[in-house]
Amino acid sequence: MIIKAIYFIGIGGIGMSAIARYYLQRGLIVGGYDKTPTSLTRELEKEGALIHYEDDVHQIPESCKDETATLVIYTPAIPTDHSELQYFMAHHFNLQKRAQVLGMLTHDHKGLCVAGTHGKTTTSSMTAHLLHQSHVDCNAFLGGITKNYGTNYILAPNSDYVVIEADEFDRSFHWLSPFATVITATDPDHLDIYGTEEAYLESFRHYTELIQPQGYLIIHEGLKMQPNVPSNVTTYTYNRNTGDFHAENIRIGEGEIVFDLISPFGNIKDIQLGVPVSINIENGIAAMALAQIAGLTAEEIRRGMASFKGVGRRFDFHFRNKHIAYLSDYAHHPEEIRQSIQSIREVYPGKRIVGIFQPHLYTRTRDFYHEFADALSLLDEVILTEIYPARELPIPGISSQLILENLRPNVDKRIIRKADVLDVVRTTPFDVLITLGAGDLDNYADDIARIVESKNNV
Repeated sequence: MIIKAIYFIGIGGIGMSAIARYYLQRGLIVGGYDKTPTSLTRELEKEGALIHYEDDVHQIPESCKDETATLVIYTPAIPTDHSELQYFMAHHFNLQKRAQVLGMLTHDHKGLCVAGTHGKTTTSSMTAHLLHQSHVDCNAFLGGITKNYGTNYILAPNSDYVVIEADEFDRSFHWLSPFATVITATDPDHLDIYGTEEAYLESFRHYTELIQPQGYLIIHEGLKMQPNVPSNVTTYTYNRNTGDFHAENIRIGEGEIVFDLISPFGNIKDIQLGVPVSINIENGIAAMALAQIAGLTAEEIRRGMASFKGVGRRFDFHFRNKHIAYLSDYAHHPEEIRQSIQSIREVYPGKRIVGIFQPHLYTRTRDFYHEFADALSLLDEVILTEIYPARELPIPGISSQLILENLRPNVDKRIIRKADVLDVVRTTPFDVLITLGAGDLDNYADDIARIVESKNNV
């Protein structure tokens, strides 16, 4: 089969759009459907993608209707009764999940993959930046928009390496065949898919079996999951001497974080973080481990870490000065939220920190409302919106009220309508404001930033 066109069902997803850009740059016809237009879909249209926003078979471009020359890529979030998906299935098109396509790329390249409940996007984006600015270079398919490049995709036709964010949702990462992989965390998530924590951990164990012969596994120290690989297993951690990769001589202050990397591939002194928050020490250690495996020099790693600008919606500052700050974070798992708030506390000790959290998924809220409440209680004030449903239908009895009722009594708290977010920001006192979650609160980010700036000028 000679593929001339690629059609994406769910083209606006962060992972799908990266693959769409890959095929656009290779000169193929790219079409697709998504539920709503976004900044990502608008950029894809400017780059040549043919996109529509209704589940309507008649709107599929004719150039994507040849079953002998069209590859159809879809996400597991698409319901099976989607009429376009049904059309392609009935006409025997070549259909593949997004993860299957990424899996093919790890067979054709040396895949540097980052898996884990949280930390995937920042760590994989750091890794991609380290390689791209070095003599090694890389292709990359990322789960966020890098601020260095303004995209979630990097093309390097002459590089042997591809950096991939290995997603455990729907066991997608089981399609991959990594040359080297990091596992950042295995805190239970997606229990609507896995059912139990043990099944979730078993999924990661199976993933480690997919590493190529003579490949590498770098695993965060202390995870419950025991890998199923016989050799080339190393550990990393923040600053305990027990990790094969770890930090020493950490210096935090004056808006900077500098540390030394201790590594079996060679120590590197005076690493400076381009995004100076403490959580990025750990992310950086994992990224530098992959970079050393790929053959980067100490100077290339030092330069790349200092010049990394971060990822949109990952500890993403929209406004800040010495008086007031607003940032957004994609954190939507309790442990992610805990680490994010703890990092803010380190950057802004003694300040009044207010968080607006939009829970993501009814099932995740049902499974972890106690843990969400515990993590959010690190804030001075918690403002909850209604649950963002994404692919799910409501579950009776499951709402943001469950989180509210379990917050610690010393925390100011309330539930608001998402539509009232801007008014709440105008009237709420804070030194630091953070919006949290994987839903659509970020659509308000620019307006919130303007309000925060105006509060500073009052």
